[in-house]
Amino acid sequence: MILQDIINIIESVAPLSYQEAWDNSGLQVGDRNAEIHAALLTVDVTESIVDEAIEKHCDFIISHHPLLFRGLKQLTGNTPQERCVEKAIRNGIAIYSSHTSMDAYVHGVSGRIAEKLGITDYKILCPSSQDEQVGLGVIGEMPTPMKSEDFVHHVQEVFGCSLRYVAACQEEVRRIAICGGAGAEFVGQAIAQGADVYITADMKYHEMQAAYGQIGVIDLDHWTSEHFTREIFKEILEAHIPVFIAETDATPVQWMVKE
Repeated sequence: MILQDIINIIESVAPLSYQEAWDNSGLQVGDRNAEIHAALLTVDVTESIVDEAIEKHCDFIISHHPLLFRGLKQLTGNTPQERCVEKAIRNGIAIYSSHTSMDAYVHGVSGRIAEKLGITDYKILCPSSQDEQVGLGVIGEMPTPMKSEDFVHHVQEVFGCSLRYVAACQEEVRRIAICGGAGAEFVGQAIAQGADVYITADMKYHEMQAAYGQIGVIDLDHWTSEHFTREIFKEILEAHIPVFIAETDATPVQWMVKE
């Protein structure tokens, strides 16, 4: 299948027009007219991911986070980023990113988290001025209320990870706001729209402290909050080309737990 045809399928769901102005979603490396045989799906592009693509004979890497946010001034192999680009080019591997364009898709990053938690009726938390079906975060309700502490355990079970949280203001919670990735800036919208709990990643202490007494907060590891994007890519593309979820894709952040 031609690379541009695959890109068109991805962008039929998450067009580049959805991305934030600071972002760099889209084709990062590769010839749009190249023939593609298989794709590797990942959150981040690392040297181990490029090696895995080579090992699995994948000539296309689709990531959530862009490998390139800013232009490279040189290609000397001195940085992991440069080595990824060099190795991809040498091995005929194209690289494409769907970052905030996928974040803004209603059934994208945040919508998938909602569905995993059992929330099926949700809407965009912060819609764009042009289209209320496009924007960042989602908000919706659990089928039935849950005790606040039970809900925290439910989130932990779904993600299978450690997390930080600020207790909700009430004993039972139902209305949940979500923004996968770094979404601290939207906690105010979650409060304004009556959310009992806000789920996101990368919140600072003072941001969580300010939320205390207004809304419950669950703070996840950034990678963990976005790793379901690989499932979304797979569902979009598996009818068209062979796709593989990367085995070496993982958060670089480690937690030390006191015994």
